[in-house]
Amino acid sequence: MAETDIAIAGLGTSEIGRAFTKSSPKLAGDAVRAAVADAGLQLSDVDGLLFSNGLGTPVDVRVQMELGLKDLKLMSYVQAFGSTAALMVGYAAMAVRSGMADTIAVVWSDDPIQPKSSGSSAYAAAGRAPTGFGGITASNGMYSANTYYALAARRHMERFGTTSDQLGHIAVAQRQWANLNPMAQFYDKPLTLEEYHASRYIAEPFHLYDCCLISNGAVAVIVTSLDRARSMPQPPVRVLGWAQSHPGYTFIHDDRFGIVTGAAESGPRALKMADTTLDEIGVAEIYDCYTFTALITLEDYGFFPKGEGGPAVAEPGMLGPGGKLAVNTGGGELSAFYLWGATPLHEAVVQARGQGGERQVANHGRVLVSGNGGTLDYHGTLVLGTDR
Repeated sequence: MAETDIAIAGLGTSEIGRAFTKSSPKLAGDAVRAAVADAGLQLSDVDGLLFSNGLGTPVDVRVQMELGLKDLKLMSYVQAFGSTAALMVGYAAMAVRSGMADTIAVVWSDDPIQPKSSGSSAYAAAGRAPTGFGGITASNGMYSANTYYALAARRHMERFGTTSDQLGHIAVAQRQWANLNPMAQFYDKPLTLEEYHASRYIAEPFHLYDCCLISNGAVAVIVTSLDRARSMPQPPVRVLGWAQSHPGYTFIHDDRFGIVTGAAESGPRALKMADTTLDEIGVAEIYDCYTFTALITLEDYGFFPKGEGGPAVAEPGMLGPGGKLAVNTGGGELSAFYLWGATPLHEAVVQARGQGGERQVANHGRVLVSGNGGTLDYHGTLVLGTDR
């Protein structure tokens, strides 16, 4: 079986947003059931299950019981932070190619928002522990994802002259896409560049709207062979290429932190596997926990030369609806919802199917998907495509 003989045949979600009525395992179950139904299958057709979760209630092997799945040929928990969703699809594709399983459900779930607490408190608690050597950085204010990513952004700014105004153009463009997406948490809330600059600082240089949302929910896809997918109700979304790269930055002097990410290696390898080039990519669904993450990933994939991403994204008509480059067409993690790497994966499948409604991009034959984890430490890339 060739690399191009794999497809995503089903897509499903649970409720997504700030609701806290269900735990991560329950949300995962809802998403898998929805994806199975979307593919025109029964749960008994599923013989493989890959799952992961964020910082909320853990999802473990008991999700099999939650779903009532029997006689699985493959089951595993995968964790590489924000790159996980892309990696799981790649693993599922390899498993189908090898004959290990035929119909694999891939699901990511999280419930960080709980009664009498906030999602931000969950992420604050997950910061690097201020003990031992970590206490040195913590004593200087470096103790959370916000501050570590702010450091990376500041380094890029000092090296290349990138500005907050340029980052603001990313936030505004993605909000424009979100205003076309009924699933987006900011569906009915436009954003101007002036409002972006007026918003409070979270960790300089990041304003409020440089930072992603926090959401509860789950996304699942069904991965199977292309031949099987062609007999199912939905347009098959081909899994053409996949790759990963994990730099594992250690904050040593003069390393590449804030300058180059794993996208620089995983992107070209995924494109090569897919036998395609950036010129054929019509849609890019980029992991955007922060505006800066989207910017540096676009540079590392090669959409813009290194250091020139800032001026490029600020060009009129570059990123928003109808622009030169269709990026995060559902609003991304900044304005739609934040389910780690499952957010870009979800919108990529919607676009590749041609089911984006008002936000649908005409050129959707090849879709690039990124996943990013840690503080630019881990990266996964997928290339998806239409069947014909």
